Amino acid sequence: MSLAAFLAAVLGLVFWLETVDALEPVFKYLPPVIWAYFIPMLCTTFGITPESSAVYDWMSNYLLPFSLFLLMISVDLKAILRLGPTALMMMLAGTLGIVIGGPIAFGLFAGFFEDPVAWKGFAALSGSWIGGTANMLAMKQSVGTPDSTLGPLLVVDVVAGYGWMGVLIFLSAYQDRFDDWVGADTTLIEEMNENLGDTNKRPIQLKDLVVMIGLSLGAAVASRALGGVFPELGNPTIISAGTWAILLVVTVGLILSFTPLQNLEKAGASRVGYAALYLLLTSIGAKADLAAVLDVPLYLVAGVVWISIHVVILFTIARMIKAPLFFVATGSMANVGGAASAPIVAGVYLPAMAPVGLLMGVAGYILGIYAALGCGWLIGQVSLLM
Repeated sequence: MSLAAFLAAVLGLVFWLETVDALEPVFKYLPPVIWAYFIPMLCTTFGITPESSAVYDWMSNYLLPFSLFLLMISVDLKAILRLGPTALMMMLAGTLGIVIGGPIAFGLFAGFFEDPVAWKGFAALSGSWIGGTANMLAMKQSVGTPDSTLGPLLVVDVVAGYGWMGVLIFLSAYQDRFDDWVGADTTLIEEMNENLGDTNKRPIQLKDLVVMIGLSLGAAVASRALGGVFPELGNPTIISAGTWAILLVVTVGLILSFTPLQNLEKAGASRVGYAALYLLLTSIGAKADLAAVLDVPLYLVAGVVWISIHVVILFTIARMIKAPLFFVATGSMANVGGAASAPIVAGVYLPAMAPVGLLMGVAGYILGIYAALGCGWLIGQVSLLM
């Protein structure tokens, strides 16, 4: 109990420090996700926290399905489908670029990695780049990525992912030229700008919190129990008992998003889900090996190649379907950055369109749960050939 309390305190400190104005530049380039991982890792390195504990195992087994359930029941699928075919096609193009780029990038550099299970780190990163942190942790559990292997990939996630985000923000000054070049029709964007707005929020009430925690814990326990009934699939294993548990909780959560439970998002269901997700990340960091971070440069080059393939496919399809740069940039960030970054990029291009970025980001992490499994399988097949 004291260990869990310590990790929660570390997480609370990180998010409090993010609100300090003097530290804003630090958190701009090194977001809370990186601190939530590396501070516990340093604590273990210096003997403050243990390398292994039953607390870590419990958090890994139950906090992930707990958080994913809350994230899924918060989804407004009808609003996502109203985005139109161009927006959805650009998001799918971004996903395709990640799915194709992962096996190619890993294959080019596999012979240089000393870690014999480096492919599992790339599989986990594919989850992050098709939807965000939630999908990364789901893929980590699915393929059994060692905690030490995850360390350098988190650095790649931040440096390459946020580096590409910076490029997209820079390109916002040239969106009119790009749209003219491809012959894009911006009528849909103008209509969406008028029709879409922020979701109404309300203060969370006790009954909301009780329902969120009760249902999510029940879903987590039930999914873990039912996941063990199904057989493991893939060689190397891609769909394990843990993967079945994730797929079950995600699918049931999406189905329940069509019920009145979706209204829990007005009280902040997704924020509670992300809180559990970040707490889980602290336990993963506490089990990691600091020495693994020394491999970052090689991983980073591979990550840049991966992102580059994503970019080439993205812009090629954009040229073919005459997509506005707004949808290109937002569709890319919906994959690489997820629901946290896509609204930021969308808001830079068109300030009133941040909700569109949010919807595309949500669509990204829904798709990522399934698409990343395919990408991870492809990376695993490449590893067998090396």
